[in-house]
Amino acid sequence: MAYIDKKVSLRRLKPNPLIWTIATAAGWVGAARSEAGLVALTLPQAGAEECVRSLTQLGVKEGCSVVPPESGHVLAGLAQALNRYFSGEPERLDFPVDWAVFTPFQQRVLQVVRGIRRGELLFYGQVAAMIDCPRASRAVGGALGANRVSLVVPCHRVIRSDGTLGGFGSGLAWKVRLLAIEGINFGSGD
Repeated sequence: MAYIDKKVSLRRLKPNPLIWTIATAAGWVGAARSEAGLVALTLPQAGAEECVRSLTQLGVKEGCSVVPPESGHVLAGLAQALNRYFSGEPERLDFPVDWAVFTPFQQRVLQVVRGIRRGELLFYGQVAAMIDCPRASRAVGGALGANRVSLVVPCHRVIRSDGTLGGFGSGLAWKVRLLAIEGINFGSGD
């Protein structure tokens, strides 16, 4: 079975996603959404402008309209949930994701990873087995690297089978920090 995925671009979304920034206890977070759900979510940054730049690095087209979700919208509670999460409260960030921005293989991987609960870890190989591709550990790592909605799809909860951290698109320091927020301590490295 081949594990070749075509790169999916957010630039194909019509209409363009709406973006907004959120002040959290850990810094500013940038978010982008389509009608179906989140298409990108940054980790905390020092300022709102950095969040917008990070969103473009995640594939969001420059110049998207800045429109926070209105009261009653399914994403309206994201700011409060992120603040609870970064304050160390056991918050499940269960918000809709626009899966169309991922390839079919990435969707399978990320949907499994989305189910990993706080305080739990899985190995790359376990995720591969759960999608019926037991020899696709590296491909799983690639799919996790394409995750544009970190925290909502907690790819930081996937580690190597030898118990070391593995990789993380935002850097291992962030992976360690996120796991520490969730009560799993790896120290300063893997």
